[in-house]
Amino acid sequence: MRTACVQATPDAVARAALLLRRGQVVAFPTETVYGLGAQATNPVAVRGIFVAKGRPADNPLIVHVADAGAAEPLTRGLDDRARALMAAFWPGPLTLVLPKSGIVPPEVSGGLDTVGIRLPAHPVARALIAAAGAPVAAPSANRSGRPSPTTASHVAQDMAGRIPLILDGGPCMVGLESTVLDITGDVPVILRPGGVTREMLQSVLGRVAVDAAVLAPLEPGSAIRSPGMKYRHYAPRAAVRVVTGQPPARAPRLCALYDAALARGLRPVILAPQEHAAGFGGRACRPWGSADAPQQAASELFALLRALDEEGYDPILAEAVADAGIGLAVMNRLLRAAGFAVEQAEQL
Repeated sequence: MRTACVQATPDAVARAALLLRRGQVVAFPTETVYGLGAQATNPVAVRGIFVAKGRPADNPLIVHVADAGAAEPLTRGLDDRARALMAAFWPGPLTLVLPKSGIVPPEVSGGLDTVGIRLPAHPVARALIAAAGAPVAAPSANRSGRPSPTTASHVAQDMAGRIPLILDGGPCMVGLESTVLDITGDVPVILRPGGVTREMLQSVLGRVAVDAAVLAPLEPGSAIRSPGMKYRHYAPRAAVRVVTGQPPARAPRLCALYDAALARGLRPVILAPQEHAAGFGGRACRPWGSADAPQQAASELFALLRALDEEGYDPILAEAVADAGIGLAVMNRLLRAAGFAVEQAEQL
């Protein structure tokens, strides 16, 4: 299959919508990452997403809608909490997990009785869904397990020859997938953190819990209630190791890991906030974001992991970030990329 990558002009959006109506899979930009979409109510089309990505069938998808009104037919009803969250954060990077209606096929929900729904903020995404005339199921537009794509060129690296069309809408602004919030129980639970932070959700709902699998491996036998919970995700080809512990102890531990990798003939690199980059004694370091502005780190993470792969670094030694605000989402992605390979720096 030949894959066309085209600027997301109105004509290109109309072409992509036609492909969706015909049961094809196309890639398109959102404010979070690029999505790989198919008509959500067409089970055959949805299965095409899993084939293109090499995605396990038990990993649920998120359904994207063109407006808030299109969410209700996909559910068995919206309560006051759902409506308050939609009013506060839609359009935007928030996915709500709700009891699904009968029109949502099991291929979308991973066999669960719930469905994740979001209204993206990106104008190209919304125009495409509206032109397609149906909700669009879409995970990130990368090969399963790889870093999510934040540019059309990233999509092309993974999807060339697998899908017919990529709409190029420029770089994604948020850079991490949406927050996934389960509101089917008494206490809302974050299943995957993202651009809408726990603190932001608490301002609307009060109490909000965070699932244990956000910062730790999913317990064996547990159901996968959200994308990004079970399998190794967001991972470059290089090994990733995350160094946690008290900040003053992290630099010596990172240096020790770096030197040990170098002695084995490897080509390591350190990822650290830009304020710390000068403290590694000339070792290869890629500064990313700021300790005081984790949003920058969030927007750069996936592109940086892909770039380090292309430059031949291995392993990637990443300094942990504070898990408040969007830092929780950054740590979630780092830990999943590392397969939870964590080094605890000892107190100095």
